[in-house]
Amino acid sequence: MSLTETDASADDQAARAAWLYYVGGLTQDQIAGEMGVSRQRAQRLVSRAVAAGLIHVRLNHHLASCLELESALRERFDLVRCRVVPGLGPDRDPVRAIAPAAAAEMERVLRETRPLVIALGTGRALRGMIEAMNPTEAPQHRLVSLIGNIAPDGSASYFDVIMRLAEKVHAPHYPMPVPVISDTAEENLTFQSLGPVRKVRELARMADVTFVGVGQMSQDAPLLTDGFLKPSELQEMQRAGAVGEVAGRVFDVDGRYMELAINQRLGGMHVPASGRDRPVIGIAAGPSKITAIAAALRGRILNGLISDEPTARGVLGM
Repeated sequence: MSLTETDASADDQAARAAWLYYVGGLTQDQIAGEMGVSRQRAQRLVSRAVAAGLIHVRLNHHLASCLELESALRERFDLVRCRVVPGLGPDRDPVRAIAPAAAAEMERVLRETRPLVIALGTGRALRGMIEAMNPTEAPQHRLVSLIGNIAPDGSASYFDVIMRLAEKVHAPHYPMPVPVISDTAEENLTFQSLGPVRKVRELARMADVTFVGVGQMSQDAPLLTDGFLKPSELQEMQRAGAVGEVAGRVFDVDGRYMELAINQRLGGMHVPASGRDRPVIGIAAGPSKITAIAAALRGRILNGLISDEPTARGVLGM
C-alpha cells in the first residue's frame, strides 16, 4: 500500500470516528466497539479528524466507501445528484446522519443567483435538513409546498417544513392550504377549486428543484403513524401492491403511481417528472425505507438521493 493510500485510509477512519462522536453522540467507548479499535485509538482518531479539519459539525471528508456507493447509485439509476454519508450504527436515528448532508445540498441550491422555484414535501427527514441548515439570505427564490399542511384534526401538520425553511432563508413561500387528506372526494374537489390553491399548484408544477422525503408503506408507514390513514386503508393499499409514497402519493414496486380510491381525497400533487434539468432529490434512510427508495428510483420519481451507507447498500442489493 502506498503512502497516499495509507493516509487516505487513516483519514477515512478518523472521519468515521468523528462522525459517530459529533453527529451520532456516541461515547469513545461506544465508538471503539463500533469500529473494533481500542478506546485510546478511538480518542486519537477523533482528535486527528478535528486537527485535520475533516469534520466541523458536517463531514468535510468524503469516505472512499461512500464515494463508491454514490458512483454505483449514479450509474444504476442515472442520478443527477447523489450523496451517501456514513451510517451511525444500529438503533440510531438515520435522520441524524443524513440531515447535515441534505442541509448542505439545500444551501448549495439556495446560493444560486438566478431565481428558482423550490418545491418541498414534508416529513422528519426534511425537518431534520432544515434544522441542520445555517441561516442565509435567499429572497430571490420561491418556496412552494407539494402537499397539504392541515392534519385530520384541523391542526397544522407537525412535519410541514415550508414555514421553517422560509424563516431561515427569508424567501417568499407558498404553502398548500388544504388538508393532507379530506374526508370525501367532493370536499377535496371544493378545496382544489379555490383560486389560491390553484395558484400554488401551478407554481409547484414549475419547480426547478424538488426536495422530498420517501415514506414506506409497511406497518410503520408515516401516513399511518401520523394519523392520515386508518389501519384498514393501509392494509387495502398493501394488498394492492403499494410499497412507498412521496408527498402522499402512493406507488408500487416499479415506482408507478397507483390509481387508488383514496387518491381522490388527497390534497397534494404528484412530484414533477424528474428530467435531468429538474432535480427531484429524495432525502431518506433506514432499513424500512429501502424497498420504497429503490422503487422511487426505479420509476424515476426521484433522480437524486441523499442517504446513508447501509441504506445505499440495501437499495443496490435489491
